[in-house]
Amino acid sequence: MSDARLVLGDPAAPVTITEFGDLECPYCRDAAPVLRRLVEESDGRVRLVWRHFPLFQVHPHALIAALAAEAAAEQGLFWEMQEALFAQQDRLTEPDLRAVGARLGLDPDLVAGPGAQRLAPLVEADYVAGLDLGVAGTPSLLVDGVPYRGRLDLASLRAALPG
Repeated sequence: MSDARLVLGDPAAPVTITEFGDLECPYCRDAAPVLRRLVEESDGRVRLVWRHFPLFQVHPHALIAALAAEAAAEQGLFWEMQEALFAQQDRLTEPDLRAVGARLGLDPDLVAGPGAQRLAPLVEADYVAGLDLGVAGTPSLLVDGVPYRGRLDLASLRAALPG
């Protein structure tokens, strides 16, 4: 995938798992530790690329959570913000996002509200790319560009890796 802004693992890893995800999605929250472990235990073979796919019709805070995560990414803290937001999916209002940002050492005014709105084109580009690829729900995974339809457990994911 061409858009590899938000990468966990070695950016030059030979295998890329792209996740189209929603920070308010409980299935994305459940998949996160499995995907992290897959990357961590791959000896540099696998990288995870996150792309935003906020399901705003069902998750009213998904879009502002994505903007907050982008603001954290500017400071190299995307994965820390993702983990924090997954841990409190029932508390993703703007005041909640500002508080998480402050806990991570970020300027709360850049994490939510007008300060975060400037990052909307990044989230929109991910969302449109997902639509173009036929993404309909989250999490949606691609392994080297091929849609993954298996279970989201370590053994199934490992079995789906090329090579």
